Amino acid sequence: MISTAKNNGATRVTFSLPADEPAGPVSVVGDFNEWQPGRHVLVRRSNGRRSVAVTLAPGETVRFRYLGENGVWFDDDTAEHDGENGVVTV
Repeated sequence: MISTAKNNGATRVTFSLPADEPAGPVSVVGDFNEWQPGRHVLVRRSNGRRSVAVTLAPGETVRFRYLGENGVWFDDDTAEHDGENGVVTV
């Protein structure tokens, strides 16, 4: 699930997954972090979900995917897609 919130002219984009689906550590990777795993690892929150947030400039469009344990790539079914990647435009 993806949610957005305006913050001083920029937009905070939060990427969120259920607590244990999939099992193991998950990173969100994309244009915003040069597709580098481990830079934006989802963290368990008090509500049981795992999430991480990134800040994007107004009008920015980024592509992303999730990278799970053992190099398994997967998508966010709630996001728009441009083929293989999820897309967020703020």
